[in-house]
Amino acid sequence: MAPQILWVGLGNMGRGMVKNLVEKGNLDKPLLIYNRTRKRSEDLAAKLPSGKTEIVDSVEEGVKKADIVFVILSNDAAVEGIFDTLLKGDVTGKLFIECSTIHPDTTEKVSKLVTDKGASFIASPIFGAPPAAEAGQLVFVPAGPKSAIEQLRPYIKGVMGRAEIPFEDQPVGNALKLKLIGNSFILNIVTMLGEGYTLAEKSGVGADSLKQFVDTMFGGVYSIYGERMLKGTYWKMEEPLFSANNARKDAGHVKSLGDSAGVELKLLGVADDYLKTVADHAGGDKGDIAGIYGAVRKNNGLKFENDA
Repeated sequence: MAPQILWVGLGNMGRGMVKNLVEKGNLDKPLLIYNRTRKRSEDLAAKLPSGKTEIVDSVEEGVKKADIVFVILSNDAAVEGIFDTLLKGDVTGKLFIECSTIHPDTTEKVSKLVTDKGASFIASPIFGAPPAAEAGQLVFVPAGPKSAIEQLRPYIKGVMGRAEIPFEDQPVGNALKLKLIGNSFILNIVTMLGEGYTLAEKSGVGADSLKQFVDTMFGGVYSIYGERMLKGTYWKMEEPLFSANNARKDAGHVKSLGDSAGVELKLLGVADDYLKTVADHAGGDKGDIAGIYGAVRKNNGLKFENDA
């Protein structure tokens, strides 16, 4: 018999993950879903097959019924707050899978709270943007007891993800360290693209010619972010794919990790300065990381919004 699963957090990553879990996860019970704003749960449930989800009005209600609990929230404070609530009752024998991008120290703290209550804990942050979540193409980074990770694996490949980078029987904080280092790559790539496209435009080379170079030589995530810039998606979208506030949160965590390891991360400061401009211009929760292109433009005498 398949376990009863509770899902906590229906942001732009959680919604796509839930869709694939419901459609491909071979669940024999409705997936319990909880979001702080109930309407988001209702909207998602309405788009999924009838009878495949059950909305719970509180995490206390949900965790009582659940064997496995997935959590994916936007920041450390939200994660700590939800676990304070989740762990109020008896959770002996349950498995908690924490997928948020938070500081490794926060993950270790939450893990101890969970295991002290007789439950199991995996940290499993994910690589991939919301379109990858929607397509079931995420990369999972699970850390914790191998036996617990084995319980997660049926829901990764072919369901919510395409691959995993496991840290079996290793400290749960290691998964978050890798996640943060990986996100620093994204911050630096977006910064490089934003500066490059602005220079191409102002120097007369033209953004289209540079895009041909980027697509031909690099492709992948370079092309994806470049398209968000040149098509103006970064300023037209109603909901950011990766908000300036969350990007700055991650930048702060990466800097903290670098400081603790004795590594100076100079590029990170450049990206964060641009993100401050994005947040000031568009709002920290509304501005997208690709808005770094707009910030570079604004800093160099052009409009934040391009003419796409």
